[in-house]
Amino acid sequence: MSATVLIVDDDPVQRRLAEAAVRRFGFEARIAETGADALTLLRSEGADVVLLDLVMPGLDGLGVLAEMRKSGLATPVIVQTSNGSIDTVVNAMRAGAVDFVVKPAGAERLQVSIKNALRVDTLEEEVRRMRRRASGALTFKDLTSKSPDMERVIRLAERAAKSNIPVLIEGESGVGKEVLARAIQGSGDRRGKPFVTVNCGAIPENLVESTLFGHEKGAFTGATEKHAGKFVEASGGTLFLDEIGELPLDAQVKLLRALQEGEVDPVGGKRSVRVDIRLVSATNRSLLDLVKQGKFREDLYYRLNVFPMTLPPLRARREDIPDLVRSFCARFSAEEGKRVRAISPEAMALLTRYPWPGNVRQLENALFRAVVLADGDELTVSEFPQIAAQVEGFDVRIPAAPVQPQMPAYAPEPVREIVRVEVRDPHAMSLVAEETGEMKPMDMLEAEIIRFALQFYRQRMSEVSRRLGIGRSTLYRKLKDLGLEDDAKTEDAA
Repeated sequence: MSATVLIVDDDPVQRRLAEAAVRRFGFEARIAETGADALTLLRSEGADVVLLDLVMPGLDGLGVLAEMRKSGLATPVIVQTSNGSIDTVVNAMRAGAVDFVVKPAGAERLQVSIKNALRVDTLEEEVRRMRRRASGALTFKDLTSKSPDMERVIRLAERAAKSNIPVLIEGESGVGKEVLARAIQGSGDRRGKPFVTVNCGAIPENLVESTLFGHEKGAFTGATEKHAGKFVEASGGTLFLDEIGELPLDAQVKLLRALQEGEVDPVGGKRSVRVDIRLVSATNRSLLDLVKQGKFREDLYYRLNVFPMTLPPLRARREDIPDLVRSFCARFSAEEGKRVRAISPEAMALLTRYPWPGNVRQLENALFRAVVLADGDELTVSEFPQIAAQVEGFDVRIPAAPVQPQMPAYAPEPVREIVRVEVRDPHAMSLVAEETGEMKPMDMLEAEIIRFALQFYRQRMSEVSRRLGIGRSTLYRKLKDLGLEDDAKTEDAA
């Protein structure tokens, strides 16, 4: 599902032109002839961007902006008018518009303006959501979903948030169980209080009791200082036990007592410590099956399973994928300093059709990779090659990894081929014989060196012997031994 643009203009010709352009850009278009109709559509159906004409009979564009501000409608607005004066632009921006275009707006200018408005709105909302999450004030408005299954879960969670009833959230890995738990806390009486997360599957078995209930200094080897424990840290707030099915059986007994009595016994402690927590537990496995297998205590199961709810996998709520994609895209673009404004309709169709076995976490990682690798301002199918390769109708070839040449362990025979070396320096000397392709013997190299020295120093024998670092008598002997006497005489005669 693509973004929706609400076009508000009293001129039917301008409405048709704008509608055609918006649909050509890959967005959905809705039409309103008056400012009052636009406000009604925004309140009932909503929109992602409003393309608003400033000059209209009745309620004009500035009036619509004022009413939107009063009603708390934060939809980004792009105003357009034939009057492009500075005063008009300033008034529109002060009224809350995010951009301004002059009629007739070019297609490219209008497309960029819509993409920027979508990106800014998504980024601002993502920043607000992250702040609320960090402060423990995340609410169910941050989990807005278009999926009927997800909406049912949210309605159940809203009821659970009004009391301190223990909640058990079931669902596949990566569906967002912790986000739902934070929304339950942020919508109840413990809003803004501590939210402590414990992944029961990540704690070593011998440290489970100490991690949950704390320990005194010297209680065991390595206990060099007192540790409060997660129950005490979460006192007054919410304790979220993730992957509760991974908890060892002996720790389950102590957890059951802590939940029933409202107090914990630190390891090595002499007295119990009272705690006041709201418990939310989560699991990606069926606790009932674990009970039947003897891996989970039945009494603890009934204690936790007071208010169960199951989060649907992402493949069962594909309606939420476009909003999630835009949210992740805006966040990662800001974090990585990229100018990615939008995602192409074809790429959005690809992401919507993919089954996402890793659920929301996999989608988030796929968007992170795509934003990092993106070269332009729009994500396309080419940024998702691994996804496209698994969806029928999308043919994107993944380039093969370069094959590294492997050097042989040994050379069975020497390579007997003539190596021709291009010598650019006239004074350079080849060490390989062209006839055989083998290294030249020492006497041949020595003869070439002496012959070159005779020529270079013009038969001045004293200079030749000094430069070669040998005595004059030794030089004459080598000339005789190497058969270079004739060369020396020839040069001398010259």
